Order: sequence, then C-alpha cells, then structure tokens
Amino acid sequence: MELRHLRYFLAVAEEGHFGRAAERLNIVQPALSMQIKALEAELGGALFIRTSRRVELTDAGKLLQAEAQRTLDQVEHTRLAVARSLRGETGRVRVGFAGNAIFSGKMMSDLRQFRKRYPDAEVTIEEIGPQQQVAAILAGQIDVGYTPDNSTTHSPGITVYQAGRWKMMVALADDHPLAAHACLTVEMLAGEPLVLHDTHDNHEQLYLVLGQMLGSQFHVAHRSGSTLSVLAIAAAGLGLALIPAPLQQVNIPGQVYRSLNAPEVAANLVIIGRATEPGRTVAAYLAQATQSHT
Repeated sequence: MELRHLRYFLAVAEEGHFGRAAERLNIVQPALSMQIKALEAELGGALFIRTSRRVELTDAGKLLQAEAQRTLDQVEHTRLAVARSLRGETGRVRVGFAGNAIFSGKMMSDLRQFRKRYPDAEVTIEEIGPQQQVAAILAGQIDVGYTPDNSTTHSPGITVYQAGRWKMMVALADDHPLAAHACLTVEMLAGEPLVLHDTHDNHEQLYLVLGQMLGSQFHVAHRSGSTLSVLAIAAAGLGLALIPAPLQQVNIPGQVYRSLNAPEVAANLVIIGRATEPGRTVAAYLAQATQSHT
C-alpha cells in the first residue's frame, strides 16, 4: 500500500464520486478507478458501494478512511518537522561567553532575535573563560563562543567573526591621584601596577602594544580570569585595571572609570564557531549573529 493509494482513496471517499475525485487529483477517471481496484485487491475486499450516481463507503472503507487520514496527517507532520530541522528552526545551540562579553549587548541582542525567529530551538548559555572557549568548541561542549579576541581564537578548525571593537578604559579607586583626570594617556600608566584579564596574555595585541609604548615601565601586577575580580582588585586600590568600555556599566562603590586616550589600544569582541558546522540550527544562529559582520 502506497501513500498515493491512500490519497486517492480519501479523495473518492470525500467527493463520493469518481469523476469529481479524478478532477480534484488531476488524473483521468479510468486511472483512478484502476488504482482503487488495486487497493481493494490488496486489502482483500470492497471499500466502496458503487451506484450509478455516487459511491458510498463500506464498513471496511469507513475504517480505512479514519486510519488513512491519521496516517497522512502523521506523514505531513513528519515532513514539516524534518523540513524545519533542516532549516535550523529546531535543534540546539550551546553558547559560551566570556564575562565581559555580555556588557556590549551584542550577545543578548543575538539571543533575543534568534528566539523570536526560531522559538522551538533550544538555547543554552554558560560562562566560559576566553582562553577555554576554543577547546570547548573543538571538544563539542559548546557550539558558539563570544569572547574578546585573544591568542587562542585563531586556531585550526575555528572560524572567527568580528562582532565589535571596544575602546579601553581604566578602572581605578576613586582616591587614586589619577582619578582627578577625566582622560588618561598611556604614558600616565608608566610604572603603575596594572590589572589585566587573563585574555591579555603575552602574545595578545593589547599586551604587545602596551609593552612597546611603556617599555620597562610596563608593570603587570595582577591577572585574573574573572571580570569581577579584575574590577574588585582595582576598586581595592591594588592597581589600575584596563577594561573594555562596556564594563563601565558595572557600579562598584569606591571605583571610577576614566577614558584612555589610545586608539591603538582596543579590544575586539569576536564570535567563534566550528570552521565546518554540520548542525543546521547552529549554522542558522551564526548566520543571523554574523550577518552584519561577515
């Protein structure tokens, strides 16, 4: 029994007439009659009572009508479900983010837009340090990462999308002498104990630029993999924290933020994913999140 036999049968049952059913199906009546006879032969009995004016269902035909409708409804449901999956409308996206990445608003905007467009897709988010995101993607633990660009992001098997460029600012205790200035220069940081996020390792652009500009007066006193820890160290007066501008939204008592007049010192927010992404849902997320940055 083929699905087309069930469709032909239902058309005759609903129209009560072979001629009208054939017209509805866009086939000739003799061909339709032949298909119905073949179905009856396969099932071993009559499905219709034929008269000169119309056809009526036998008891077996009434049973088949209900079962055939259920079968075709399920086939259509399956077809739509698979098609939606292939379009990325269902499935799962696991997003990892560095703590400071959420303050730009980019990730939250992407997540909200994706949920509106694909309400049936499952989305999970978790905080993962910048240096660990590439390994997590390659290990299959997450699918997408939001992180400041760093020495690990440009790794084999990873695609990097530019998502934003942040000016750097200085977070410091409000009683520090430099707090009296509205804007600081790199030269004013010479000899000061600096606080950096672990993202800025010895091979990262910010570290290299500051090293070139300050020379022997470049002094990194503290590092931390936690955004809040970086800010807390600065607020405690233990150093000057170099932070992306969006972090100034964090209000910590006794701490102030000052602009850094150094365009060459900046942080890039990037979105990272697998170079070859087999998942349609993940691919749909990346396409949406990066459409204005590719």
